[in-house]
Amino acid sequence: MSAQRSRDTAPETALRRALHALGFRYRVDLPLPGMRPRRSDLTFVRWRTAVFVQGCFWHACPRHLHAPVHNGEWWREKLQGNVRRDADTDAHLVRLGWVPLADLGARDRGRCRGQSGRGARLPGASSGAAASECSCAGE
Repeated sequence: MSAQRSRDTAPETALRRALHALGFRYRVDLPLPGMRPRRSDLTFVRWRTAVFVQGCFWHACPRHLHAPVHNGEWWREKLQGNVRRDADTDAHLVRLGWVPLADLGARDRGRCRGQSGRGARLPGASSGAAASECSCAGE
């Protein structure tokens, strides 16, 4: 797992390129306020918005997760811990008045439509620039 990239992944750089082309400026890999070990992938400080680009496997997307068979109990606990940590981070940011957005970075963007789990859009964005959560409504 140490070989897994924590930043500059393909979905993250694609999102950064798209947002930059739309005129957005942001901070990359910024520590979260009050949670130093945790970092957001993109941060819009002016709008107090943190964007997390998360993989379907590591963050247990219910639609795309293929649970490992070998050492299944350990993996189940590991992935559930990731989901709990995500929820804890989101709750902490909301308490501070920030808006957490998650983009599950699904490989097939045709199936995973750009919808935010909270109905939020990136600040100052046109109607097409939403962060996405895997919804897979078309399957």
